[in-house]
Amino acid sequence: MKQSAKAHWQGNLKEGKGFLSTSSGVLERANYSFKTRFEGGEKGTNPEELLAAAHAGCFTMSVSSLLTKKGLRPTSLDTEATVTMEELSIKNIHLSITGSVDGIKADEFEAITKEAEKNCIVSKALTVPITSEAHFVLAPVQSKTTV
Repeated sequence: MKQSAKAHWQGNLKEGKGFLSTSSGVLERANYSFKTRFEGGEKGTNPEELLAAAHAGCFTMSVSSLLTKKGLRPTSLDTEATVTMEELSIKNIHLSITGSVDGIKADEFEAITKEAEKNCIVSKALTVPITSEAHFVLAPVQSKTTV
């Protein structure tokens, strides 16, 4: 299985704007910009917010899976993932989960969450090698018209 997303950007870093779209269509031309990433005050998303959402979703599903394997059925699981970025570097991601599960004690629930923290797909992906490729297109030469 492969999933994909696309980013489009126009302009320089501070005044430029872009949009993000996912292959599923759940994000379709979602706004992102310098302001949505670093300043706020503009509706839109940013890479760190999307990383937090992906990690929260993956981690919560992993906890549910581990509980299910133990024959337990969670009533509800709510996770907040906080991505901390300092000096243009992601320093950490903190996962805070609240769960309601019958038939389990708090220390058992915590042990399951620690296992999910280490082994959910996104947690493991954050340590994999990253590759890239570049395709350069020359911008068309614009003629200057004098009036």
